[in-house]
Amino acid sequence: MRYWAAAKAAAGTAEEPYAAATLAEALAAARTAHAANPEFARVLLRCSFLVDGDPVGTRDHQAVPLAEGGTVEVLPPFAGG
Repeated sequence: MRYWAAAKAAAGTAEEPYAAATLAEALAAARTAHAANPEFARVLLRCSFLVDGDPVGTRDHQAVPLAEGGTVEVLPPFAGG
């Protein structure tokens, strides 16, 4: 998972590996891993996600499969874009 802007600040890292079959599982694991920082979960609520370069949009996160070795981009809203 690659974190950008406020998500990166809340996670305290730019990226970390995931072991999950779906986006929902990966996000749940990330929330658990960063439970000591409640701001992380709040930031995730406002984020958009790209999976292997494709926008997730409004799709149910449980229906978004993740490939082994793939990339999840965590994009909080940011000014001008």
